[in-house]
Amino acid sequence: MNTCNICGGTGWEFIKEGELNTARRCPACYFKKTQIKRLSSALIPSRYEHCTLASYHPQHATQKKAKQIAIRFIEEYPDINSGLFFMGTCGVGKTHLAVATMRSILDKGFSCIFYDFRELLKKLQHSYNTESELTEEEVLKPVIEKDILLLDELGAQKITSWIRDTLTYIINRRYNDNKITIITSNYMDNPVRSKEGKDEEENLTDRIGYRLRSRLNEMCKVVVMDGQDFRLNRQTALQHHEK
Repeated sequence: MNTCNICGGTGWEFIKEGELNTARRCPACYFKKTQIKRLSSALIPSRYEHCTLASYHPQHATQKKAKQIAIRFIEEYPDINSGLFFMGTCGVGKTHLAVATMRSILDKGFSCIFYDFRELLKKLQHSYNTESELTEEEVLKPVIEKDILLLDELGAQKITSWIRDTLTYIINRRYNDNKITIITSNYMDNPVRSKEGKDEEENLTDRIGYRLRSRLNEMCKVVVMDGQDFRLNRQTALQHHEK
């Protein structure tokens, strides 16, 4: 276990000011404690706790570009006007890069929170239960007020009137308060088309509605990511190794 060079693990730095010997809170330990507290309150799932910029290894030109955009976003934050919207097929590293970006913002001393779109909806629905410990307002408070909201897998649940109203409220509140939002989605703006010219897949507007998509276009820079599925590649490599 490493002992702090400043306070020796006491949590206090003893200094001499003129003829007086005084003590103040150790700046290094205090920063570390607040950093741990911010990271804990960010609600990053254990699956993504390892996600950093250093551990993200692009395998496609669009992934390299996406990482460069994320780095520039981190360098310029908080002097920015828009968030990031990572779009792409499954397994191209959207959530990894989004979490890595958020963690870097946490390290700069800002507050952040992670929510899977579906989990947020479930938590809100549960708040309506009389046995719930949290009210809807208490669930929404950090989602609206944190410096950065990372909303993962947007569009994963088909839109309903309630979902549309809830999402619109969150997005509009953050928009009006100039809060930055980072989003990931497997749904693209341009649907995949068959040879006959028919849409084979729903696009993002199909999933969340035109007005919401339009508002998000004002709030976020779209970052399209392509390439092979990281998870599938790892599984294939593992199976090959086992043979």
